[in-house]
Amino acid sequence: MATIFSGIQPSGTPTLGNYLGALKHFPELQDDNDCYFCIVDQHAITVPQDRLKLRENIRSLAALYLACGIDPEKSTLFIQSEVPAHAQLAWILQCVSYIGELERMTQFKDKSQGKDGVSAGLLTYPPLMAADILLYGTDLVPVGEDQKQHMELTRNLAERFNKKYNDIFTIPEVSIPKVGARIMSLVDPTKKMSKSAENQKSFILMIDDEKQITKKIKSATTDSDPTIRYDKENKPGISNLLSIYSLCSGRSVEQLEKDYQGKGYGEFKTDVAESVVNTLKPIQEKYYNLLESDKLDDILDEGAAKANRVAQKMLKKAEKAMGLGRKK
Repeated sequence: MATIFSGIQPSGTPTLGNYLGALKHFPELQDDNDCYFCIVDQHAITVPQDRLKLRENIRSLAALYLACGIDPEKSTLFIQSEVPAHAQLAWILQCVSYIGELERMTQFKDKSQGKDGVSAGLLTYPPLMAADILLYGTDLVPVGEDQKQHMELTRNLAERFNKKYNDIFTIPEVSIPKVGARIMSLVDPTKKMSKSAENQKSFILMIDDEKQITKKIKSATTDSDPTIRYDKENKPGISNLLSIYSLCSGRSVEQLEKDYQGKGYGEFKTDVAESVVNTLKPIQEKYYNLLESDKLDDILDEGAAKANRVAQKMLKKAEKAMGLGRKK
């Protein structure tokens, strides 16, 4: 049985891309693995947040995790800030990190570019991400392609600590879904689907209703060639819609290409939209039932209690290895 860790920031409602690239795959991991699913709210504050909105987003994300099929009897679902060991181990890992390697992180460069005041947390949050993972003896981390660099740093920090102090950290492996790892914008299919995009039509949120989903899919960018085929270079818009349709329907891209041979974009987009609606509707129903329930709080309380027990053991090992505190 492998230990799996995954964390998502509560920076707004996840998109269809987040679901197809990550959340969709989580439930199938539960049966044969020890899974920790974390709402990484401390990562979210590397950029300014409205406190009330942040709390709302934390609760919303927890409800979505469960609505997508996370079973609290099989997995541990918890909020990062409710387990102090995350921030404590992050400081230790900052002290074995080098400024140069943190400054080379692509996300730091992208998010700090052109800004006068850049949060120090934006630079140092990769060690916090490493702490999230290493606290639980994680074997496998399912991530999107954009997190590969951070995962490599996590492995480097773990190896550096093990070599310098004591061999206590498991070196985690990375798992990137072969299909659906990168769902693209509906407006500009050369860019990843992101809820931070200015154009609201470029992404589908997991709680968008049927009318919103249909409208966004029907206005998705295509091209002048009416052929429905997968060709990322020459037909990025249609290729993106084919990926979405395939992941939502369970039909292969090759089968969809055959099914829509000689058919127009209008019919194709209508069917893509219907497939997305059918995928998200049952999740939305469970989500709204959970959102304001005491059951959600009970699950998060139990998750935090379990995560604290496990994380504290690893933190004590790391502190002892470095000579912190009074224990010999």
